[in-house]
Amino acid sequence: MKTVTKHSQRILLVDDEVEILEGCRACLNTAGYKDVLAESDSRLVMSLLEREEVDVIVLDLRMPNLSGLELLPQIVKQHPQIKVIVSTADNEVETVVNCVKDGAFDYVVKPIDVKRLLTSVKKALELRGLANELSALKHYMLTDRLDHPEAFANIVTGNKAMRAIFQYLEVIAGTRQPVTITGETGTGKELVARAIHEMSGCSGEYVALNVAGLDDNMFSDTLFGHRKGAFTGADQARDGLITRAAGGTLFLDEIGDLNDMSQIKLLRLLQEQEYYPVGSDFIKKSDARIVIATNHDLQEPIRQGKFRNDLYYRLCGHRVHLPPLRDRLDDIPLLLDHFLEKAAENLGKKKPTPPLELSIMLSLYPFPGNVRELEAMVNDAVLRHTAGVLSMDTFRSVVGSERPVLHGAATSGKGAGEENPLCAIFGHFPTLDEVERYMITEAMKMAKGNQGMAGRILGMGRQTLNKRLKSHSA
Repeated sequence: MKTVTKHSQRILLVDDEVEILEGCRACLNTAGYKDVLAESDSRLVMSLLEREEVDVIVLDLRMPNLSGLELLPQIVKQHPQIKVIVSTADNEVETVVNCVKDGAFDYVVKPIDVKRLLTSVKKALELRGLANELSALKHYMLTDRLDHPEAFANIVTGNKAMRAIFQYLEVIAGTRQPVTITGETGTGKELVARAIHEMSGCSGEYVALNVAGLDDNMFSDTLFGHRKGAFTGADQARDGLITRAAGGTLFLDEIGDLNDMSQIKLLRLLQEQEYYPVGSDFIKKSDARIVIATNHDLQEPIRQGKFRNDLYYRLCGHRVHLPPLRDRLDDIPLLLDHFLEKAAENLGKKKPTPPLELSIMLSLYPFPGNVRELEAMVNDAVLRHTAGVLSMDTFRSVVGSERPVLHGAATSGKGAGEENPLCAIFGHFPTLDEVERYMITEAMKMAKGNQGMAGRILGMGRQTLNKRLKSHSA
């Protein structure tokens, strides 16, 4: 599969002291920033920027030939997208302030503190990445572009809202920021996680773990592994899933069920890209991209103190919400046809022909289990099918024969988000009797209780109105 081009986060170090260049490059490499350029001759910087794409520059202000003070305005003018961090002596406060006014993103003081440098670089790269994403997303939306439809081949849809989600996923797939996927059970959260991985350009594996029901010991051992002798029965060291996901994607499902201690360990993994195998005192590094999913509103457990607020914001580098099937009813005919073909192939049967009214009946059902529930219905119907037109009995047994209560997209023939005005008044699609009662009540209010005037408003005689008023009060 063709993947989204993943732009490496490139850092350029500019300093006339080679020892400082090599020291800073080593620190950045150790922290996981592998694409670091170094230039000791400031006169070559502008020509280098014409050839190479750079995200962040760490620029020394005091250099021979062409100083950083002279170079900064040139970079800001010709390459405004690049974040420039200036490095300077600790007695040049006024100079630093002027540099920031002239367009510098941040500053570090010599001798350079490694932690301060890494923090500044990380923030600069995050802002640069966000700017790139916003620019790309704007272009996608304006052109209605979708470059990698093959990545979404397993998600059957023709819905506009889903297409917009696909466009957003294409933009964020190549980043390393965590992604949180929300949506009801059965909406396809893991399919989306796999699509993100396939488009990411990552060379590593896609590894999935459902954390529901795992206590901290099981979570830690499964995810981080253990050293030999860490606990009874640990006869040999074992790597966790995080090791398998190196250079790839780790998908954590049902994240809302994670217990307190496990949340702390996951937070450290996200913040520092570090973890401890169970029973080990030696830190290990991870470059796995984290994608998580939940069918819960995490704000509620946060309010209850059951989910860490800082972890929530770390996880939400990017957020994707998948709409329920009842909000994408235009997809039901497509999904029905797809699942009929899939079920028939799996069962070795000829694909049955569905009755024309089946899609309409299904569109009136709220589908609490979403796409997964529809697939189960179709599988059951095809399993029972023998010949001729597909029977609707299996579907009726689930949908029921009672009058459906319509919500969302089902209240409008035009699709999700365009609610029928009658539903706005009644809170549901009303019966004829409910509409009549409402119209008579409103007409009597307008006529201030005068039945003759109310009858004229409604286009009926006074006696007819009187009979209907009596029948309604009976």
